[in-house]
Amino acid sequence: MVKSAEPGQVPAAWRVWWLAARPKTLPAAAAPVLAGLGLAWAHGAWQPLVAAVTLLTALLLQIGVNLANDAQDYQRGADDPAARLGPPRVTALGWRTPRQVLRAAALVFALALLLGLYLVYYGGWPILAIGLSAIVAAWAYSGGPYPIAYHGLGEVFVLLYFGLFAVAGTYYLQTGHWHPAAWVLGLALGCINTAILVVNNYRDLETDRRAGKRTLAVRLGPAGSRAEYALCVLGPYGLAGLAVAAGLWPRGALAVVLTLPWAWRAWQALRRARGRALNPVLAQTGRLALLYALAFALGVGLWR
Repeated sequence: MVKSAEPGQVPAAWRVWWLAARPKTLPAAAAPVLAGLGLAWAHGAWQPLVAAVTLLTALLLQIGVNLANDAQDYQRGADDPAARLGPPRVTALGWRTPRQVLRAAALVFALALLLGLYLVYYGGWPILAIGLSAIVAAWAYSGGPYPIAYHGLGEVFVLLYFGLFAVAGTYYLQTGHWHPAAWVLGLALGCINTAILVVNNYRDLETDRRAGKRTLAVRLGPAGSRAEYALCVLGPYGLAGLAVAAGLWPRGALAVVLTLPWAWRAWQALRRARGRALNPVLAQTGRLALLYALAFALGVGLWR
């Protein structure tokens, strides 16, 4: 039974769905696509329509994950509005039923699939494999018989689909081939995007433990989670230096170093914050992913 909201407390319909889509998470979807496009541009390839469809598809997949997670977490008893530390969840607050939210998620995934058909037509079976597996994994993130997020595998999902596959797939669609530089770039962006999940799970460590949600944060504990976050947000800068030194990335990629102060501030903020005070760190980490991607794309585009 969905908990009912008090009269007058339910936001306007557009606001409810806006909250359910979690727009602050969208930089995580946009960043790897923009980085992949920047690398392709540096290598002399630019397909604007393909780029636009790739970006829109990535954003839809992120929204679909958010909607499905909203309903599925509630159904599994992992979202108690009274104990919740994160932003509001529309299902748990009774603003929408699980069925409504899951239907919305299915609609968003269907739109992503329709757009993906154009990318499959353009890129062939490798894009089909990535796209279909992404939709299946997104639905299984909090649902199905073995939910990914409940068994400490959320970080693997993010690293693959919001890092490695997102960057390398974007590059492949632009150039028609795979390149080691794109996989390394995918690892870098995947690490920063993974850090977003680390903040979320670190904040919810105790409530997840009580709900039986065995996230990696629950398994590692507070100190281990802080170390994981530091590796995820600071490691990509060392990776950039190695990639440029090895000749994999153009020298302009060193522009990512300009975003290092944001990474350092986010790390320091995570060390100091607890509970709801970690919510701004989520937003900081999302912005960091976008800044890193833009710095890379502009750097390699202007200085090859």
